Amino acid sequence: MYSIMLAEDDHIQREILKIMIHSIDNSIEIYEADSESSALGIIENQDINMFLIDIGLKESSGLDLAMDIRNTPKYEFSQIVFLTTHLDYILQAFKQIHCYDYILKPYNKNDVQAVLKKLISNEINCLGNGKDDSDKHEDKELVIKIRSSIYVVVKIEEIIFIEVKGRDCEVNTISGVYAYNNISLKKILELIDCKDIVQSHKAFAINKNYIFKIDKLDIRLFNVYFKNYSKNALIGYKFKNNIISEFENVGNYYVK
Repeated sequence: MYSIMLAEDDHIQREILKIMIHSIDNSIEIYEADSESSALGIIENQDINMFLIDIGLKESSGLDLAMDIRNTPKYEFSQIVFLTTHLDYILQAFKQIHCYDYILKPYNKNDVQAVLKKLISNEINCLGNGKDDSDKHEDKELVIKIRSSIYVVVKIEEIIFIEVKGRDCEVNTISGVYAYNNISLKKILELIDCKDIVQSHKAFAINKNYIFKIDKLDIRLFNVYFKNYSKNALIGYKFKNNIISEFENVGNYYVK
């Protein structure tokens, strides 16, 4: 069963949100907390899928509660959505907590449903399909600082390949290309920590799930083509055995 913890110190506001949440799916289990201490008591004893947290809790900051949640191993990648009357703390929330979204007060039903539906529906479908702990890497995300105070969140499973460009790494995904500034390929692979994304060249790492064709350019270099993607990557001789051997005998892949 999908569950949400609602950390909001105003009883009336909690009731309004509960009605809106149950209008999306009446089977959702809602746990209520009016303070950081009561919220921490709940998360210790329950398994929560999503956290809705009021940034302005009376006893303490909702950011402090969210940090405690993130520091709990089983909630490292859980969905956190902040409730707020203004946007002053939202940038801090994205940077420090890696929250998924925010909802402005006073609550608008359409806004609440738009934010929650995209998160709840996907998670419920995963639960219904028997998703277990072995699939958690599919939910992992990479937070990329693209400019000063501007960040994007990229799903690890949507990364096609990574290319070193000077001191930066260019992350090619199915939704766009993003430059991760001042990071090495080794470091970004450590952050991603995904068995499907492997180094293929001193300047490239590729997602094996997106490979369409591999061409031999010369004795030491191979060109990689990806499904439904126009840009190519390279495989160096040093790394070829970890990648090419998997595709040489598969009909959907082509190696010259």
